[in-house]
Amino acid sequence: MLAILGPLSWVNTHVLRLGRSLGWIALAIMVVVILLQVFFRYVLNNALAWPDEAARFLMLWMTGLMAPSAYRWGGFVAIDMLPLALPRAAGQMLMLVILVLSLLVLLVGVKHGYQHTFGFGGRFDSSSLRIPLDWAGLETVKLKLKYMYASLFVCMILLISVNIELILRSVVLLFDPDAELPHDDAPAILQAAD
Repeated sequence: MLAILGPLSWVNTHVLRLGRSLGWIALAIMVVVILLQVFFRYVLNNALAWPDEAARFLMLWMTGLMAPSAYRWGGFVAIDMLPLALPRAAGQMLMLVILVLSLLVLLVGVKHGYQHTFGFGGRFDSSSLRIPLDWAGLETVKLKLKYMYASLFVCMILLISVNIELILRSVVLLFDPDAELPHDDAPAILQAAD
């Protein structure tokens, strides 16, 4: 089991680290875009058409790239009173059942994310986001909504990868509570909270 968990944990650590970096960049750009819109709307009294949709686009990608790290580190709201109140093996079994059920929900999420991204909804153009190629003498290109919707699809795939890692960790701990598991790249402050 550890032979599978080790490489999966390594891949998740590096992919999620990249996702968090891209998520921080998206957050920074989103703040700049919102401040730009506030300046144009309230100082110049001339609101721009694109910043609201650009901010939503960036927020979706930020969430899609950072949510898997939060899931991996236990950052989502969890009701863990019952598993903690049960004996160790029973609590670990309950957590394993919950993780398997979560995997089933995430698989449905991937299906919907794929259909929304590559199906009918993804074919439409954004109402206000454009790639300004006219500055280079070319034609302006409207951004397809599938690039926004792909954030859900990518998020679900990353969450499934993390969920499988959590299932493997849970199985290992069920049979060997003292097993040395691969590091999950959690910040020191989160490790201290445990």
